[in-house]
Amino acid sequence: MKVTVVVTKNFKAAVKPLLKKFPSLKNDLLFLEQALTENPKMGTSLGHDAFKIRLRIGSKGKGKSGGARVITLVETTIIVSRSEEENTVNLLTIYDKSETTTITDKELKALIRTFNAGKQ
Repeated sequence: MKVTVVVTKNFKAAVKPLLKKFPSLKNDLLFLEQALTENPKMGTSLGHDAFKIRLRIGSKGKGKSGGARVITLVETTIIVSRSEEENTVNLLTIYDKSETTTITDKELKALIRTFNAGKQ
């Protein structure tokens, strides 16, 4: 199974201030990328092929519960000729749990809509 992790424009904008605030976040995201290549559908399913991943921020020192949340959208393509599955994991957004407690279904749908509009 081939897995590609894609960073969206929205994710880049959301992660920029967090990278300045938390020096370890860059390495934490590298570990997340590796984990996603092994298990693209990790985290809690939010429906719509979206997942919420609890991410520990090492420099915060609070574990996963006080860390960040990463919202991903998984697109699966079946390659019939090779009987193989290819997954693309799109990193939609990231937020600090201490600043934003949750993401609503309405916000999730808006993120997905914005992502899909940008693909065309």
